[in-house]
Amino acid sequence: MKYITFVVPCYNSESYMRRCVESLLSGGEDVEIIIVNDGSSDRTGEIAEEYQSKYPSIVKAVQKENGGHGSGVNVGLSLAGGKYFKVVDSDDWVDQSAYRQVLDFLKSSQEPDLLVCNYVYNHLDEGRARSMGYQNVLPKESLFTWDEIGHFSPSQYLIMHALIYKTSVLKKAGVVLPEHTFYVDNIFAYQPLPFVNSLYYLDVDFYQYYLGREDQSVNEKVLMSRIDQQIKVTKIVAACVDLEKVKERYPKLALYMCRNISIMMAISSIHLLLIQDREAIDKRKQLWEDIKEEDRKLYYRLKYAKLSGFTYLPGKIGEKITVGGYRIAKKIYQFQ
Repeated sequence: MKYITFVVPCYNSESYMRRCVESLLSGGEDVEIIIVNDGSSDRTGEIAEEYQSKYPSIVKAVQKENGGHGSGVNVGLSLAGGKYFKVVDSDDWVDQSAYRQVLDFLKSSQEPDLLVCNYVYNHLDEGRARSMGYQNVLPKESLFTWDEIGHFSPSQYLIMHALIYKTSVLKKAGVVLPEHTFYVDNIFAYQPLPFVNSLYYLDVDFYQYYLGREDQSVNEKVLMSRIDQQIKVTKIVAACVDLEKVKERYPKLALYMCRNISIMMAISSIHLLLIQDREAIDKRKQLWEDIKEEDRKLYYRLKYAKLSGFTYLPGKIGEKITVGGYRIAKKIYQFQ
């Protein structure tokens, strides 16, 4: 039995993918590792085949035309045979001690719809790391529901790297990520949440999220250059779940999900300001108008009762306040 399927989407990853795959192999026969070569032009596909040949009962190599990160996740999910499902990006890895604890838990009789673990911002090349946990938000060492969650701090939210879904939950939620699009991890970490009825928080630093590559999508300059994709994903997230229906069943979850959209709107609005041209300012205005047209109630919540409202202040003074606040927050929370 495969307790968990790990999907490793790869694109031109030959220089670092071994670190990722090797960290997963210690799970042995309890795990399935699907390496998806997304049309790479280097030796990524050969390395994937090498691992499949060496570990045929654990590793599956998939060769496909380029479709982007979301396409790789989609293929992995369609082939997944494990009870649980986890995406590990090819430049990231998992901590071995925490890995053993995760597998021990997945073999236990408790079967939550979603297992949450800590993740670590790992500036490996600089020799520093910062753990992101949920000790103040989620109950520990027991199954719980959304009714029992606490309040998330400003820098705290559920990202893909922290989440291990039951495979059946993802399929029930109908998760299909858009191709040729960056930032789709936001959809993966959002759309399935209303289908989660039970959770468990394992307070271990499992996922090691590598920061440092100049071409990373979270790099500020790169994000600004891909702002249209960020806007696209923000709109998809805002429209993919009916928050009023979620609120009827899980009010605290609806509150969190609205806050999540607010953060995405804030990120998009701020980076459009940082671009500093007329086209970007117009796109910022259009983004807010599109949200208003799609869901007027959500629009007013985002504009007047959430963080995102402070990133859409009127006039030049409002723009300066927004950018200044962003710079201060970046120093405090040390995000890239």
